Amino acid sequence: METQNLVSDDAKIISVNISKKKGTKKKSVGEDPQEVILDFGLENDAHAGDWHRQVSFLADESIQKVRDAGLQVGSGDFAENFTTVGVDLKNIPLGTILKLGDEVEVEISQIGKVCHTKCAIYHLMGDCIFPHEGIFAVVRKAGKIKAGDKIELLKLGDGHCDATPESALQELEEAKRCGTL
Repeated sequence: METQNLVSDDAKIISVNISKKKGTKKKSVGEDPQEVILDFGLENDAHAGDWHRQVSFLADESIQKVRDAGLQVGSGDFAENFTTVGVDLKNIPLGTILKLGDEVEVEISQIGKVCHTKCAIYHLMGDCIFPHEGIFAVVRKAGKIKAGDKIELLKLGDGHCDATPESALQELEEAKRCGTL
């Protein structure tokens, strides 16, 4: 796999988003630096915790597809922590290490997700992009992050992340086999 096609030289975070409750849209924190906590996630975000989906990513290029379909959506509307540009999130293998800004390092722990409850976007479009194009990571090195920070590929993964439970991988595989993902 060609790594230069996964993360471009101008890859960056265009929005950092948090929410107080799970199951809701996230709101952009603007330009304010946010604390990313080791083995936990974004401070003050409902999805942070001691599990394999500590932070989430969705490409603005993916969100644009929904805009092109006529919906008014933006950063955080899919409950992603980091809205990005210049990263081929759908094709990054598990175990890949990304550097965010000057300090933070994350390891990709899950690609896609099974939606057990259908969101408003699903009901409007008949599908939602996050289950297919969103990814999750665990925090391997803490620090501060803000919109505009660069994203770098530190290490290409081998398709495995120690933090990902086998049950999560099995659930995704079953959804793919059934055609629900």
